Amino acid sequence: MKMIIAIVQDQDSQELSDELVKHDFRATKLSTTGGFLKAGNTTFLCGVEDERVDDILKVIDDTCGNREQLVSPITPMGGSADSYIPYPVEVEVGGATVFVMPVEAFHQF
Repeated sequence: MKMIIAIVQDQDSQELSDELVKHDFRATKLSTTGGFLKAGNTTFLCGVEDERVDDILKVIDDTCGNREQLVSPITPMGGSADSYIPYPVEVEVGGATVFVMPVEAFHQF
């Protein structure tokens, strides 16, 4: 058995949740915050049998696509903010960060 930890952007969360249910995967959803953009994320925890790992990875890949987004840089903490003009920067967002870890034991009470 494997533990799948998938961190996705909030706007992909509902669609991924629906697709996981559709493909008979159970998941626990946690609200998390990304460190880079300080944006909302959702972390899915899924226990999966070894032979279904490729299936769940395909569902995640098909559901959570990358896209471009304009973001305004954060004002610098040091120095003078008077001369700082925050021009929007285009960054790639979306997709998923996925960890696959072995599970030594699983208990459901």
